Amino acid sequence: MSERPLVVETIRIVDPARKLDAVGTIVVENGVITAAGPDALNQGRPEGAMLIDGSGLTALPGLVDARVFIGEPGGEHRETIASASRAAAAGGVTSILTMPDTDPVIDDVAIAEFVMRTARDTALVNVFPAAALTKGLKGREMTEIGLLADAGVKAFTEGRKTLADPALMRRIMTYARDFGAVVMHETTDAALAGSGVINEGLYASWLGLPGIPGEAEIIPLERDLRLAALTGCRYHAAKISLGESAAVVANAKRRGLAVTAGVSINHLSLNENDVGQYRTYFHLSPPLRREEDRLAMVEALADGTVDVIVSSHDPQDADDKRRPFAEAEAGAIGLETLLPAALRLHHSGAVPLMRVVEAMTSAPAALLGLDQGTLKPGAPADLVLVDLDRPFVFTEDLIRSRSKNSAFENARFAGQVLRTIVAGRTVFEAAR
Repeated sequence: MSERPLVVETIRIVDPARKLDAVGTIVVENGVITAAGPDALNQGRPEGAMLIDGSGLTALPGLVDARVFIGEPGGEHRETIASASRAAAAGGVTSILTMPDTDPVIDDVAIAEFVMRTARDTALVNVFPAAALTKGLKGREMTEIGLLADAGVKAFTEGRKTLADPALMRRIMTYARDFGAVVMHETTDAALAGSGVINEGLYASWLGLPGIPGEAEIIPLERDLRLAALTGCRYHAAKISLGESAAVVANAKRRGLAVTAGVSINHLSLNENDVGQYRTYFHLSPPLRREEDRLAMVEALADGTVDVIVSSHDPQDADDKRRPFAEAEAGAIGLETLLPAALRLHHSGAVPLMRVVEAMTSAPAALLGLDQGTLKPGAPADLVLVDLDRPFVFTEDLIRSRSKNSAFENARFAGQVLRTIVAGRTVFEAAR
């Protein structure tokens, strides 16, 4: 933690938690924000402060990414906690929720504490582990939700998997409600998805690839929402990708359920046509959908049906991607491209900047019960300085993840992270 105060002057401050969008000053002391706004210097600059001229730049709360897959423990060749944190810092992401799909699975207190301890020792950003809903992610025996919650686990999920047993899911939701825990679930019916690898439709037929129908996402989502109503638990649909899924979530919210939803930046930015000629970096789960569904996701984000944007950062090594499309592993990295890809929605006028930023800062922080995601006085000094209009091309040499499977390789963006600060300490600074 930096002992020297930090003052960022003449910078545009966008803080959705306070509905603030104004030019002002940010003051950081002892790793905490002490002032942030147009009147921040009424008390004068702290003695000995380091000054940063923010002219032409925008300060955002550090991004909170609520869906990040990391190899460690067990798959360090794909990604370690340290390498993921470097990628996160370069992308302006200062807090990450890691998924339990590791080896061993994060399904007991000892493994969760290992991840938290390793993060404290090696990570540049805040790392919060999610724990499995079931032991070993096998879908049979519930984990010790109470003990894990007491140990600091922020959420419970089956990661890439969908729990098939509704009676078990009901029991898990009941326990989660009693401990105030959130259940995060990715909904894909394995039987309906079958061997599918791409969105079912005309394009899949042209490529000769087995498709996954939208019902594979919608049916388990509808089941989960009925169980959430039955149990009263906090339920988060981890990644929806269909206009009809958004309508189902919107209906649940109108009924007053404690329901939230997320969407990956991939499904806001790309559609099934991006698969092109069997480009495996676009083999994702859920699959990229029709352009109509992408536009529906953008609209659901704008109107608040979808609460959070996630990177769904999922590193896969070259051997798992350089295969025929149907045999390649699903997933793409995304920590470094989450913010610039999301800013496309702002630049195009599709979603206001305040809403785009909210979906990656205060909304996921509220979902997980974190103090991060805001620049209000007293909050941890996690912030990112961005040139919203600076153009750049995301080339492979910019990738800090151990894996290179980016769906945005060579993409042109406007909006580059110039500095990332965690607890008052600069953890990334771009060449200017």
